[in-house]
Amino acid sequence: MDELKTDVLYYGDNLEILRKYIPDNSIDLIYLDPPFSSKKDYNIIFKEATGEQSAAQIKAFSDTWHWDLAKDTYDELLEKAPENVAELIKAMYKGIDRNDLMSYLVMMTVRLLGFVSMRGKTS
Repeated sequence: MDELKTDVLYYGDNLEILRKYIPDNSIDLIYLDPPFSSKKDYNIIFKEATGEQSAAQIKAFSDTWHWDLAKDTYDELLEKAPENVAELIKAMYKGIDRNDLMSYLVMMTVRLLGFVSMRGKTS
């Protein structure tokens, strides 16, 4: 694939889509911004073979963030993350304190670090 197609919406696993449809060295940044703290559970709803809606569904993710669920991850980031990341998280914690927003930032930091690590192994 030589050229990046524009005005296209892809649905699926982001890494699979990137590898299959997006030319190398054509993307500098991907920013995903799901609803924040909507306090809802989001489900994947399946369809019958006929295309009709089915009662079958699975929970895709819960958009509820709580500090008590992120505290251990925060401590682990301070201990194991690269120093600059740990310092940034620590500074945000000092300004934001223990709340749902800080929980979200901690959990997203872990995901971003995982992506950077995975990107280094695949690119």
